[in-house]
Order: sequence, then C-alpha cells, then structure tokens
Amino acid sequence: MACKQFSRNRRCFATPARNVEDVVGAGLCTGCGLCASIADGTISMGINIEGNMRPLARGEVAAEDNDRIMAVCPGVSVRGPGRPQGVTIHPVWGPVREIHRSWSREPNVRHKGAAGGTLTALGRYLLTSGRVHSILHVRADDRKPWLTRSTISRTPDEVLRGAQSRYGPSSPLVDLHRLLDEGKRFALIAKPCDISAVRALGCVDARVQRLIPYMLTIFCGGVHSVHIAKAVMRHHGVDELDVVLYRYRGEGWPGSLRVQTRDGTVYDLPYPGAWHMGKFAYELQFRCKICPDGVGEVADISVPDGWILRNGMPVYAEAPGVNVVVVRTAAGEELLHAAIDAGYLGVAPVSGVEIEQMHTSHYRKVAAPAALFALRLMGQRTTKVFGYRTSESLKWAGARSIFCQFLGTIRRVLAGENREHLI
Repeated sequence: MACKQFSRNRRCFATPARNVEDVVGAGLCTGCGLCASIADGTISMGINIEGNMRPLARGEVAAEDNDRIMAVCPGVSVRGPGRPQGVTIHPVWGPVREIHRSWSREPNVRHKGAAGGTLTALGRYLLTSGRVHSILHVRADDRKPWLTRSTISRTPDEVLRGAQSRYGPSSPLVDLHRLLDEGKRFALIAKPCDISAVRALGCVDARVQRLIPYMLTIFCGGVHSVHIAKAVMRHHGVDELDVVLYRYRGEGWPGSLRVQTRDGTVYDLPYPGAWHMGKFAYELQFRCKICPDGVGEVADISVPDGWILRNGMPVYAEAPGVNVVVVRTAAGEELLHAAIDAGYLGVAPVSGVEIEQMHTSHYRKVAAPAALFALRLMGQRTTKVFGYRTSESLKWAGARSIFCQFLGTIRRVLAGENREHLI
C-alpha cells in the first residue's frame, strides 16, 4: 500500500535526482556546500525553514556545473573504501591500520578542544611543519555564534581559534574551489559525508589528489537543525540578538554547553544533560538517519571522543580530554607518527572492546542498507551507496536492527520527514 501511495511506478523506483532541488526535496542533502563551491555565484547556502543548511540556485545552473554537482553530491551517491589490501576491516569501524587513545601535548589546546584536541593538534602540526599552506575547517560564526561557518586557517593560532565541536548545520566545502584555484596544498577537517564528497570530486578533478594530501574527520552522530540551538536560548530566556558566545562543548572535557550574552551573563548546561533532555534531543536531518558512514571510513584519520569507561559505560565527569585516533590510510599513518615524534600528540593503547563501549550509537550505520531499501520500495529518491560491504554489514546488524531501521524509515517517510524546502 505504501508503495502505491508514493509512486505510480510499478517497479517502485523513483527517478534519479536531476539537480540540487531534487536532492533537497527528497531529504538527501547533507548541507556540505560543495555544490555552492562548484557553481559559485549561482548557488548559495543558507538556513531553510526546517533549520538545516541548504543550497539555493539563484539562477540557471550551467549544465556542466550541474553534471559535476550530481557526480559528487553525497546526497546522490557515496562510495566507501571497500576492502583495502593489508588493512584490518572492522564490520562497524571499517579500515583500521592503527588505533590509539590520543591527546594534544599542548595543555591549552587539550583544554580548549572538545575532547583531547587531537584534530586541532594535527592541524597545527601540518601548518607548522609546512606540509600544507592552509586548513579548511569550520568555526563559530562571528555575528551569530550559534551558527557555524566555513573557515580557512593559515596559522596554528587560527586553527586553535576554530577548535571545539560544532553540532549544528554547516557547509565546510563552500570554500573548497577557492583553495583549489590557489594551487597550494591544504588539509581538510570536516564531517565524514564532507570527506566522501571531496573524494568523489577527486575522480573528476585531478587537483584534489595533488593539493589535498590529508583529509581528517570525526565520528559523526548526525547534524541537528538550528532550531535546537534556538530552543536552548529560549530555555535560558535569552534573546538571540544578545548572544555573543554559543559553545557546544570545550574548555574542559566534555565541557558544558555555554551561552553568554553581551552583558557577560553566562548560562551553562552540563554534558550530557544538554543532549539527553527530551526537549533538547537531537533533531537530526533525514539524510543522517540513513547514513552508511558516521565513522569516516574514507578519511585518512578519524578522531572520536575517547570516553573513560566505568563498568563498560562512558563517564561524563570532567577530566583531561582524550580522543581515539583511528588511522585508515598510509598517509594518515605517516602523519600520525610524524606528529607524535614532533611532540604534538601523546598516545596510549586502547582496545577494540573499549571503542565498542564508547560509541555504541554508531552501530546503527550497519543497518543503513535496510533504510535505503525501504526508500526504494516506497518509490522515494535515495542515495546510491557503494563500497560499504553491504552483506557483511547486514549480517553484523542482525534481524532486529534491520527490521527497526526498515520500519523506522517507512514511518519517517509516511510522516513526511524526508520532504524538505529550499531556503
């Protein structure tokens, strides 16, 4: 019945996305901003009515640009790493060359970062060593600090100013072609879906391979809408126009969610209370709920939190920050050891069992094929996925997870969660 409701096509397959409007309308946009980078001046990014970062075509997009966008958009397709030779393949974490606990050896960086400051330390090392000329990443918006903007750091201190987690919508890739056009080497620190988009761009633009030697990422639990940040400000009775600081985490580990107003008044919500309270629960964009890769399998290095465990459960009390560093490629392996040797990073052993206990929420990604199948069955546009070892993922997920993901996706479609507006 659901299939007949959503499609007249008896084969239950929707037509492929033709442009960014189709991608957004089907709820498949990640908000990465790569389309705006490709069609600079024609496509811009902004917050839509659902509170998500989305593209808007302000004129007719050139056919060549549109073809390139559709070839690299992570809402249209994503390609995983498959089974690289000589690398351990974990059914959830993907390719793993090395895995360690890690933290910045600079106390101020470790304290300011969202966890151990590992990504910030790697960015600072890359610039100091001259391996790259700049780092493309994100930071809080100067005028509206609850929003997040793309930024280019060219000095170690600029990297540090962009430290700390940003859980809301962002478009880190809007400046990508600006840096490619400069012709100088740079590194990318972004979400897993952003890394996937740039890897896809590398198949049609040779400059990516030559100019972006390092792509670093986090473990991503999904992107929630800007409405969550506004709900936090309303909770404190604060006018958003008076807010001069909105910090999701950092200044300690895990650090509180802090809102500060122009008169210096500070409002804090402790972690994890800020994220686990019902009215502040993650309002994730639909694309995140069907994502096959929240752990950054196609990055060179993935860096999640390194939660301290007690009886197999994370402890959220304040402590010196610690990450886990998951090395995936030869380039990432060489970078990690160079940063350790240069005194930028400290590392310690960590077991696979500990990682599983720290990041249980990422196990839902192995059931993503069930969600994608549900979309196809209902005649909805969906993201094409390659190289994520589908049969192994489903076997690991088990019948219960597969059923929950399948049924949950049908319910979300029936509720209209995958229908979005442009800006």
